[in-house]
Amino acid sequence: MMQGDAMQQKPALEAMQKSVPADGRLWTLLETRAQAAPDALAFIDGEQGVTNTGFHRLCAQAAHWLRGQGMGRGDMVAVWLVNRVEWLALYFGAARVGATLVSVNTRYRSEEVTHILKQSNARMLVLQPSFRKIDFAAILDGMDGAALPALEKLAVLDRDPGTPAQLLGRPVVALELESELADAGTDDGDPDAPGILFTTSGTTKGPKLVMHPQRTITGHAWRCAWAVGLDQPGAAMLTMLPFCGVFGLNGALAAFAGGAPVVLLDTFDGATAADLLNRHKVTHTFGSDEMYRRMADLTPGKRPFPHARFFGFGAFTSAFDEYALAAWQRGIPLIGLYGSSEVLALWSAQAMHLPVEQRIQGGGVPVAGAEASIRIRDIETGALLPAGQSGEIELKGPTNFLGYYNNPEATSEALLDDGFFRTGDLGHLREDGSLVYETRMGDVIRLGGFLVNPVEIEEVLKRFPGVADAQVVAIDIGGQLRPVAFVIAAAGQSLAEAALVAAAREQMAAFKVPARVWFVDSYPVTQSSNGMKTQRNKLRDMARERLAQG
Repeated sequence: MMQGDAMQQKPALEAMQKSVPADGRLWTLLETRAQAAPDALAFIDGEQGVTNTGFHRLCAQAAHWLRGQGMGRGDMVAVWLVNRVEWLALYFGAARVGATLVSVNTRYRSEEVTHILKQSNARMLVLQPSFRKIDFAAILDGMDGAALPALEKLAVLDRDPGTPAQLLGRPVVALELESELADAGTDDGDPDAPGILFTTSGTTKGPKLVMHPQRTITGHAWRCAWAVGLDQPGAAMLTMLPFCGVFGLNGALAAFAGGAPVVLLDTFDGATAADLLNRHKVTHTFGSDEMYRRMADLTPGKRPFPHARFFGFGAFTSAFDEYALAAWQRGIPLIGLYGSSEVLALWSAQAMHLPVEQRIQGGGVPVAGAEASIRIRDIETGALLPAGQSGEIELKGPTNFLGYYNNPEATSEALLDDGFFRTGDLGHLREDGSLVYETRMGDVIRLGGFLVNPVEIEEVLKRFPGVADAQVVAIDIGGQLRPVAFVIAAAGQSLAEAALVAAAREQMAAFKVPARVWFVDSYPVTQSSNGMKTQRNKLRDMARERLAQG
């Protein structure tokens, strides 16, 4: 087999392929569900159940309301809400009138929200007065309305008498969908134009805005439903991740497309999520490694979630293999996934027939089957690599994004001339053509002339007695890049740096052995729209500070 052929293998999905509706419209997805099962439960939002017919009506009301607010084709409508059925209705409604929904993470504060509203040219911002510890109005007080020339008004859901008549110097209107007529009007949306903007992980320049049309979102919803069994009898979905990110939204829409009721979780809490899983006999959910850890640790028993069929996860905070293997022993079916804002979440999933050690690896088989391609490129020579060799992951398929909004330079850097997306992730292909994700390219370190994934070192450290977790970064020590480790000790354990370094030296090549080991109680993390992620840049800063202190 030639090298090029090895890289272009496209394994078929285990699930039977079906035909995606050709028009690519969200409204077609909505009407398909309403016609197929009008009285079936579509969403469970708190104590409220919403049928397919009821959701269709709510989406029509959202479209009618948006038109009444002057929103139409090409307009940007920013939505800053926690997970609730109105979020989804506004998305469908915006698609109907031809507007673009700009998703805003509820974890964002004044600087990030200002950046997104300014960058997107949003004409309207939809928000709620407060949610638990989040005071949206107070965050707005810290923003400069003059920096947002395109913003015309703010719409408040659950507006109360204390809501001011103006915010950011703009008029405030009430969002009351139930009072609107259920007349969606004509479908003015273009299924191939930008229909939603997602934010990438924030950088010093602010997050980029990822453009997706209706077509990629709807087609992916159906493909995901068929691929992971959300169209099977008895399937039910719990949304643990926010809709403002692809991981949360794609999972919810996949369940809706498959006809599985979707249980909404407004914001993640381990105990609440565990309770909802069992109370609603949930079969599917998607989340981060830390989310599953919290739920499983709070739920005793050999089979804590007896209805579970497919629990997809992304490992964002640390090496998770040992915990995932233990979870399988308790009947928790953790399946490794891969995706990004640019190609959507659930882009691929590991096949269930694989050995469990491979099932829990990130990556897998593309849910788009033969329509998707994966290739691996050597990050130094630029050559395409055969199976088994690690390099940058490049992807092409029906879910590739349109580009970054108002950022042609970043778009040209990310999208190659032949349509492949440069992911910035390190991985390799198996012999069968399926993907194994290893780490972010920025996390890879060159040690002793070799490229090293820090997870390799972390996994060795975590096997030592008394080590609960470990994170490894590299910093300059004496003019040479050296690995250093931050270790969390297990409860009641006392560890010594010298002993750990000595133990590591016996099991690893000398260039991988941490030059220093520091003990901490926790790691700096950030809540992205797709899960909790360890901030390795802050770990590097901490390492430099501690090294300077001696």
